[in-house]
Amino acid sequence: MLKRMSLLKSVVLSTALLISGTGLTVTDVKAQQQNLQQTNAATELKVGDVKVVPLQVTGSAKDRLNLIIFGDGYTAEEMDKFQQDVERNLNVQWSVEPFRSYRYYFNIYMIQTPSKDSGISCDPDDGNIRRDTVFNLQYAAKCPADKLARGVTYGTGGDKARTDILTNYVAPELGISANAQNIQTLNIANTFTYGGIGGVHATTTGGSPQGPLVSLHELGHSLGNLNDEYAYYDRGVPGGPHPEREPSSAHHTRFTSKEMTEKQTKWWRWLGEESESGGIIRAADPDGHESGVYYSSNVWRPSEHSMMRHTGFYFDQVGREQMTQRITGMRNANAMPLASTKVGEVGAKDVVWVETMHPRFQALEVTWQINGKEVTDTNNSRHLKLAELNVKDGDKIKVTVKDKTEFVRDPNYLNGPRMTQTREWTVGQPLPKTEVNVKFTNTSITDHPLANNEIAFVETTNPNDRVLNVTWELNGKKIEGTNNSRLYNLGKFDLPKGASQLKATLTDPSNPNGPSDTVQWTVDNGMPTAPRTLSKPLVKLDGKIEHNVYFNEFDMLLNPKDDQKGFVVGEFRLDHDGWFNYFGFPEKPDGTPFKFTHSGTDIKALTYGNLGTGGLSKATFEQSYKAGDPGGPFVPGFGTHTVEHRAIDATGNIGNVELFKATVLPGEMPDCTTTVTGSQNGGLVISKGVTCLKDAVVRGGVTVKNGASLVISNSTINGGLMADKANVIQVFGTTVNGKSQIAGTSNNVTLAGNQFNGGLTLADNNQVSANKQFGEYGPIVSGNTITGKVECEGNSSKANDFGAANNIKGSLTGQCKGL
Repeated sequence: MLKRMSLLKSVVLSTALLISGTGLTVTDVKAQQQNLQQTNAATELKVGDVKVVPLQVTGSAKDRLNLIIFGDGYTAEEMDKFQQDVERNLNVQWSVEPFRSYRYYFNIYMIQTPSKDSGISCDPDDGNIRRDTVFNLQYAAKCPADKLARGVTYGTGGDKARTDILTNYVAPELGISANAQNIQTLNIANTFTYGGIGGVHATTTGGSPQGPLVSLHELGHSLGNLNDEYAYYDRGVPGGPHPEREPSSAHHTRFTSKEMTEKQTKWWRWLGEESESGGIIRAADPDGHESGVYYSSNVWRPSEHSMMRHTGFYFDQVGREQMTQRITGMRNANAMPLASTKVGEVGAKDVVWVETMHPRFQALEVTWQINGKEVTDTNNSRHLKLAELNVKDGDKIKVTVKDKTEFVRDPNYLNGPRMTQTREWTVGQPLPKTEVNVKFTNTSITDHPLANNEIAFVETTNPNDRVLNVTWELNGKKIEGTNNSRLYNLGKFDLPKGASQLKATLTDPSNPNGPSDTVQWTVDNGMPTAPRTLSKPLVKLDGKIEHNVYFNEFDMLLNPKDDQKGFVVGEFRLDHDGWFNYFGFPEKPDGTPFKFTHSGTDIKALTYGNLGTGGLSKATFEQSYKAGDPGGPFVPGFGTHTVEHRAIDATGNIGNVELFKATVLPGEMPDCTTTVTGSQNGGLVISKGVTCLKDAVVRGGVTVKNGASLVISNSTINGGLMADKANVIQVFGTTVNGKSQIAGTSNNVTLAGNQFNGGLTLADNNQVSANKQFGEYGPIVSGNTITGKVECEGNSSKANDFGAANNIKGSLTGQCKGL
């Protein structure tokens, strides 16, 4: 039997946040939380216990989307781990739009209820056995599950356990029905294995590097009514062509851009724009993005990537628009919440008011009208003093509140009840005179710092005959000209670096020296960073931007950090192709770097870290696509790439972008049979095997004979380099003084990041392709500085710089003209 351990008798706010209409003060809330924390600290959970923990409460449950987070397969000793998994999950969620902007539209509760066993049932990567857990989450109804199983579902008795907790523990706290349409649950399974499902009762996995991203993807289904954009239903198996009909999905089509625009349907308002998740937004065009809704062809999605295709990318504009209007409209309620003076008659000297919702980075627009004529110079005020407007009995007062976010373009949403609300009153019978306590009734969250461009807000008690005064102070200095606003836009001010203190004070104009109320926030203007550590390159090229050269692949480890508390999210972007969440690497423990390779790494029929065509993440079968296949042919990603990276802190601040370049070459370095280092007097003659010169200085020329190989790294050769019919010649980060001539090489010539003083001749060399899918290429000449004449002729193909330009101080002839 489940036992109640800590049941809050009223809705508890996140630290100093107060819910409008509860009658609680900020002091009341803090006292309740302190009592709760003391109770929790003194209580050890046992199997069968249930504890409801409010993590963020921004308003009455009936006017919010309520996210209830369960955990399954966490033992009593693992409750701290559960809380850490929840924090990581939420901070990733708050870093992605529209959740970042509309965070205050959500209440968040964590439900702690220990399981007998650690882990969940039929986990293909963790024993594949049945376990005794509260919700019986499982990868399959019968063990063992398939090795590619990814759906985490409720097993026998699991649905009932969830319903019982919602009914007996959660619903009484929220004051709404356990099956209210604005309740969304998320159950985090205690496993490292990837998986989850969508729906009103979604699941994800707590230990998986991609667990928080699965949560976002599943919320795309259950909250945004978005479909999967996969090219398959079963992993590894192409889904085949879509039927000859227009899909019902809002983000899939068979219309061309022309047809879509003419019909003014689907995402026609976004066509041609750069996608937030990479590439250009298109329709069913030759350059469109083919495949989706489990079909591998004959259907098109807006963007190359998105959260609904490959977890890690953002929602593109089309998906984000759907998500936004569903959030602002409170899911199926189809109405943006708006509190106000009771609709009906008001007196000619009364004050009417509204309390709007609060997106974090933009203010809702409030417009007042009298008899259909707009009242000017209201400064977007939430109050209207009728006594100053000479109204008379029978006049009609109307207020319109609009969310004019750039995330939504469809006027049916913008002008409909999800994003626009009105209230009307008639001047007549005055409102009853009421005295109220001078109190803030709701504020921006105070338990963590505000972002540096956030709009801080306060709501207050509202007497019927006057407007209470709000004054703002920043770092102890009163801010003038705020027009008694309940909003303070931090983004309009040049904040000092680091932390600032913002304070709001509430007083009564009828009794300025009487009771007052204050609330204070820390404002975080210290930007998070994501320092990088890269795998050791073959050579670093000169330049202001770090530019490394590698064979085939490289690793990147990011260490997101901030000067404030909270989980910091890392992101990176490959070749300007959409920001991607840095989670380490799939199926690898925390601290594992992300691996980029020319064709990606295959993990359970999905490909990650792909540098080739189609972007970072793909279905593995797409890597073998030929010309004529959707998005084909696949071309491995040898060449030069730009990687940007940044961090997003727990407040929502987005750090500055840092970047580096990486040139990925085909081939590999042969194993050395002889290694030469240090100073060498006199010339060297290489007649057999593989000789490696590392950090060497050779006073005299270097000659390579028939069949021998030479690899030079970070060395200096005074006397030139001559190679005739060698097997492999590779030179990295080396200075060669004197003429260099490489002829008749049978396998590989790779020259990167060197300085050749005396010209360079490449003749009759055979370059064996290291990747058949990529095709043929000639001698590799990347990122070198060459003084003197550069001649190339008779090679198996023309010389290739793979995107790392050379600095040529002389003439170019023959097959070197393209360098």
